[in-house]
Amino acid sequence: MLSRFFNLQDAETESVFFFGARQTGKTTLLKNLFPNTRYYDLLKSDEFERLSRRPSLLREELINLPSDELIIIDEIQKLPILLDEVHWLITNRGLRFILTGSSARKLRRGGVNLLGGRALQNNFYPLVSTEIPDFDLDRAVNNGMIPRHYLIQNATKRIRGYVGNYLQSEIMEEARVRNLAVFNRFLEAAALTSGEMLVFSNVAADCGVSSVTAKAYFEILEDTLFGYTVPAYTKTKKRKLIQAPKFYLFDVGVTNYLLHRSHLQQGSPEYGHAFEHLVIQELIAYLGYQQREEEIRYWRTSSGLEIDVVLGDAKVGIEIKSTKELRNNQLKGLRSFGKDYPEARLIAVTLDKYRRLVDNIEIIPVLEFFADLWSGKIY
Repeated sequence: MLSRFFNLQDAETESVFFFGARQTGKTTLLKNLFPNTRYYDLLKSDEFERLSRRPSLLREELINLPSDELIIIDEIQKLPILLDEVHWLITNRGLRFILTGSSARKLRRGGVNLLGGRALQNNFYPLVSTEIPDFDLDRAVNNGMIPRHYLIQNATKRIRGYVGNYLQSEIMEEARVRNLAVFNRFLEAAALTSGEMLVFSNVAADCGVSSVTAKAYFEILEDTLFGYTVPAYTKTKKRKLIQAPKFYLFDVGVTNYLLHRSHLQQGSPEYGHAFEHLVIQELIAYLGYQQREEEIRYWRTSSGLEIDVVLGDAKVGIEIKSTKELRNNQLKGLRSFGKDYPEARLIAVTLDKYRRLVDNIEIIPVLEFFADLWSGKIY
């Protein structure tokens, strides 16, 4: 069994919302961390039916538990009316709750009780490299990092079922999309934008909807934790910078499936795109688990100079290249970024065999970069 990096320490003293995309391993983690905790699973039809019919049953069943007792409610977005009962039990009985879900959309947009700040939010991600003994980079690049997908040799069939489950469970249940076929085409168009500057009108034209609808669809992907926007870093006095964001689906394996990419080999352009996505995915998870307030950003000038990642207030600049021997002409973006932000640490993440230094740019093999990242040596 894989040992997850995240241990949900907040739940030792606080109530928490615990959100993550489907099949990232939330339930498995909770059952391992809290094996003796009372557990309400709203995916079970009988549990859902009895609590939807009488939400007060939750209060009646828990009211006599000792103060500070922990209770888990899985998939809370399916029955948000229970949050009123949870609120009362936290306030009047001092109970603690872990409230899990794969979508925060209904909770944020449905005007439901969000417990008045009485529950902290924690996000959960697909696997990261430090959680996997004998981590296989090529398997991760091809299959992605959702546990059930990474752990088998060929994950195509499982990913197909996963995407279908997402469309059925998240999109149709939300009742926010009238035409599922159009949204499916949008998903493919969104995958095509992975790592590219996001222009709503271009995506809209690709899938036959308006720009307003395309923007709303991207919001659904973010609300259901199926994708992330990476903003541009725009703080400068020297150059005119691009301000459009980039977009990544939450897992590179899902992106590969939607783009019909498979059996990716090192040296191919497709492998390069997926390699960059995987590193971005790892960085997003790292910042999320460290509960840092800032986002990763990217940097691009109007003349086309670019680096893939900026951390903090230009503290670290990172370029990601799936090459086994990074050449001097591939460092233009990092050099330009370093001139504008001379205090920044400059890193190129590559497939080089050994770590090396070119001027003030650190070239770090990807597995060493991941190891340094999770041990706190990068940022």
